[in-house]
Amino acid sequence: MNRKIFHIQKDGLLVDMQERTYGTEADLQNLLARFPDLLAGDQIDPAKPRKLLLISSETGLPSEEGGTGRWAIDHLFLDQDAIPTIVEVKRSSDTRIRRGVVGQMLDYAANAVVYWPIETLQDEFRQQCRQRGVDPDRELANFLEQEQDPDVFWQQAKTNLQAGKVRLLFVADEIPPELRRIVEFLNRQMDPAEVLAIEIKQYVGSDGQIRTLVPTVVGQTAEEQQRKSGSRTSRQWDEASFFEATAQGRPAAEVGVTRRILAWAMERRLRVWWGKGLQTGSFVPVLELPGASYQFLAVYSSGTVEIQFQYLLNRGLFAAEEKRQELRTRLNAISGVSIPANALARRPSIPLAILARGQATEEFLAVFDWFIQEAQKG
Repeated sequence: MNRKIFHIQKDGLLVDMQERTYGTEADLQNLLARFPDLLAGDQIDPAKPRKLLLISSETGLPSEEGGTGRWAIDHLFLDQDAIPTIVEVKRSSDTRIRRGVVGQMLDYAANAVVYWPIETLQDEFRQQCRQRGVDPDRELANFLEQEQDPDVFWQQAKTNLQAGKVRLLFVADEIPPELRRIVEFLNRQMDPAEVLAIEIKQYVGSDGQIRTLVPTVVGQTAEEQQRKSGSRTSRQWDEASFFEATAQGRPAAEVGVTRRILAWAMERRLRVWWGKGLQTGSFVPVLELPGASYQFLAVYSSGTVEIQFQYLLNRGLFAAEEKRQELRTRLNAISGVSIPANALARRPSIPLAILARGQATEEFLAVFDWFIQEAQKG
């Protein structure tokens, strides 16, 4: 039975509003793209309400490395902690919303954490912004808190994907009991992933001029809400905590590599930024020059060094592909290092184990001594 709500107008008249289904699934999809607040971020996490940034709609998702999009995800958002939020929209009249949509969504999650390079998501974000006639950099800056660094935000999104820290949202005008029970079960079992359903009811006045939308998060128990809300806080790493985490998970030789890189950065008076990853510590040496900052590598407690070509695309001499190619060639001259040719706009990684062999660490740092000299010329 359709319910009613009542709206009191400024003139004191009472408007009787009837519950109505959406004309098409696309109607609800379009509303979510325009108004992400309909996803009820204050209900998902009352202690720290979620803000959501639209990354793309009808996002292609491959099922194998380098594959084309096998599925099209209705919407992909990132929240303020860079947690990927996958949204699947169905009308209650679609019988797949009972059970079929669950397998579909789990397919999305399982493949997203493996086959979605963060560079692809950045490209999708830029493309959808341009389609709407807005500047991607300004859109992201308006979304982020003042002290948040956009580069760090994207890096955190990558870390969340790699850790399987995603949010799955089933959205419909009515969530059937069968789906509600499945969501409750999955949300108890899946960690760090979060699974929720959002019911967005639509009420329309008799004249069709007034419309009200009422979102409600369902399938989330108070116990799970408290547990998962508490786990969302980021962690500020520093030198002591980084090396403690690295020593617990990596051989002594690899810990020695990270200490040598940090010492090298300090000797050259580079600014060192310590990461905020929840599970993985990191530090980033930054070369500060008049008018530009060069973020060129990142070291992770999980056992890798990332070469950040992506952040050099608009930096002095290294904006030219030929110069980034020269950096790649010098790095590939180190025994065991093999950075692919198609990585010159990405962030390829080198295992610490490779740099721990023989003189590899010193050869690696010699390359970046050359890099600093070239950057200063630019």
